[in-house]
Amino acid sequence: MSLNTYGHLFRVTTWGESHGPALGATVDGCPPGIALTEEDLQVWMDRRKPGTSRYTTQRREADAVRILSGVHEGRTTGTPIQLMIENTDQRSKDYGDIADKFRPGHADITYWQKYGIRDPRGGGRSSARETAARVAAGGVARAALAALMPDLRITGYMVQMGARHIDRDRFDWDEIGRNPFWVPDADAAAEWGEYLDGLRKDGQSVGAMIELCLRGAPPGLGAPIYAKLDTDLSAAMMSINAVKGVEIGEGMAAASLTGSDNADEIFMGEDGPVFGSNHSGGILGGISTGQDIVLRFAVKPTSSILQSRRTITKDGTATEIVTKGRHDPCVGIRAVPVAEAMAAAVMLDHVLLHRGQVGPGPRGTIG
Repeated sequence: MSLNTYGHLFRVTTWGESHGPALGATVDGCPPGIALTEEDLQVWMDRRKPGTSRYTTQRREADAVRILSGVHEGRTTGTPIQLMIENTDQRSKDYGDIADKFRPGHADITYWQKYGIRDPRGGGRSSARETAARVAAGGVARAALAALMPDLRITGYMVQMGARHIDRDRFDWDEIGRNPFWVPDADAAAEWGEYLDGLRKDGQSVGAMIELCLRGAPPGLGAPIYAKLDTDLSAAMMSINAVKGVEIGEGMAAASLTGSDNADEIFMGEDGPVFGSNHSGGILGGISTGQDIVLRFAVKPTSSILQSRRTITKDGTATEIVTKGRHDPCVGIRAVPVAEAMAAAVMLDHVLLHRGQVGPGPRGTIG
């Protein structure tokens, strides 16, 4: 299976399967001299790991990340950084009954059609377990960004679960880390907890919408055509398991606006240009404007559910399937730290691309 690497200059290759002995990432292109320890990465791993609440899969994994290379005496050396996370709580027997069946909504059937072989134990590479490696690599990116772009803050949060939305008038940044859903609305978090409890007891699942806000990004990151910042951010989000749609700024809603409604007016402020609105989501022509970068993505309901669904076997026989095991009733919950990690990797990549082309200083002076 090819194409397990992403990034231009900051490049990440993930490896391993859901029920193998370990998984991890090889990170190449991290600048030398960046302070980095396993504890720095573990902070981010703990936000994604399973079993942190009754609303996520009860698979018990410590998700302890080990740095095997690329760091000496607490600082990166500029050589490839090898990260490893051992799997310690596999229950492959849960998948014994479905080895010859294709789970509806899952990648089983397309893997079989493409490769003629698949790993039925938790889905192998198609499992969301693979994203643990991305979060570890994203921790490396965050450490480098802290040194190169200390004002950048990357925050993900859930704004919709099923048909339920947050109330933007109650938006509270401090609330995001206080509930198991990463929701910036305390009332919504309480309501969603009851809702998800009911779905979980019924063996059902539900989709979600996640929003990312990148505050403190400077203007000038990205490129006009094939390395647009929004292109790479969108691709990074779409690569996450179960993501089915991404939008930047107004996104799909821009189709219903007029030009005068959508165009963000520009004014001269004391410290440079300011915008009257942010319909563009902080990116124009593939290049950051210096405003908040805002994007959203939709996550489909978890495909592995306890309710019977019709399917076929490898030989084409009609049958039914109930997927046992330990699964997230709303995979969007743990998609939040994964999305933050992917955004960090993309932003570091573009910082390095920018420095490589035009240098570290500002270019165009306005005013």
